Amino acid sequence: MVKAIALLPVFAALLGAAEAHTRVWSLWVNDVDQGDGRSTYIRSPPNNNPVKDVTSSDIICNVANTKGSASVPVAPGDKVTFEWYHDNRADDIIASSHKGPITVYIAPAASNGAGAVWTKLAESGLSSGTWAVDTLIANGGKHSLTLPSSLASGDYLLRAEIIALHEADTDYAVNSARGAQFYPSCSQVTVSGSGTTSPPGTFNFIGGYTSTDPGILFNLYGGSTTYEIPGPAVWDGTSSGSESASTSTAVATVPTTTAAAVKTSTSAAVVVPTTTSVAVVVPTTTSVAVVVPTTTAAVVVPTTTKAAVTTTTKAAVKTSTAAAAATSAPASGSGTIAKYYQCGGKLWTGSTSCVSGCSCVHQNDYYSQCL
Repeated sequence: MVKAIALLPVFAALLGAAEAHTRVWSLWVNDVDQGDGRSTYIRSPPNNNPVKDVTSSDIICNVANTKGSASVPVAPGDKVTFEWYHDNRADDIIASSHKGPITVYIAPAASNGAGAVWTKLAESGLSSGTWAVDTLIANGGKHSLTLPSSLASGDYLLRAEIIALHEADTDYAVNSARGAQFYPSCSQVTVSGSGTTSPPGTFNFIGGYTSTDPGILFNLYGGSTTYEIPGPAVWDGTSSGSESASTSTAVATVPTTTAAAVKTSTSAAVVVPTTTSVAVVVPTTTSVAVVVPTTTAAVVVPTTTKAAVTTTTKAAVKTSTAAAAATSAPASGSGTIAKYYQCGGKLWTGSTSCVSGCSCVHQNDYYSQCL
């Protein structure tokens, strides 16, 4: 039993080789068949064999990327359906062993698909154990998407692709007898209407796909429940041009000199780019926090206050004590002096007699106290 399970990938590969593959028969627009498009509006390959070398130009629109004689009229927001077939229309479509994702891209027709001109419109991979190819077979070979509602008018190529993963556990670059199988198909369409949004066109299949990408070098029999579809993210249908270029420009709008000039007032709102981060390492909050404590530390209020209090307090004590002694002493030289009050000293004219229990103690030449 173990040996039989281990041989499943081999049997699947042999089955795939014995059975044939797939290509596109026609387009449907809003569920209306546009008729047999092979070699007219579809740039059909001569047979249904796969492309396996991701470094070859065949990966773009298959082996016969020759301009067709017709183009299918469509409008923004239309539903476009690709009808795939195996040998004959409405047959078994593709071997059920050829599980994998389905993607759809768009590019200007004038580019012929060469270079970084492609934008991903839709993708379907593995969902709850069901592959996009499983759904395609169940739908009789039909796979649909909706065109962006603001798509600019013009002539385009719509590129639908199936990636069969039944031999994808081996790197084609290492063993050309195996590897993922690609079935790209390009159809010519003409978009009408008043749409103004052009696809960004940033992806190049040559170099954009590599034989070791997680979605290309993949073990279909490993029990994986997730799958990473190759290529870029699906376009949102609203932004045009290069998003990375726009982001780069926005960051670069704050030069070093500006950041330094407005550090204390506007640096909190400034996005600091990599090139200027060295010049603006201290944000507004930090700068203010540093400046304020430094200024406070530099202020001599605590020191000044302490000195003033000490001096004033001592002066006040001496003055008030002397005054108290003077007022507590009899005006004449007779009488008794209360405890702690002055009872003698140069210039003293009051009594020198202290209350019972105290005596007049000499403190200095000018002050004696009853103690």
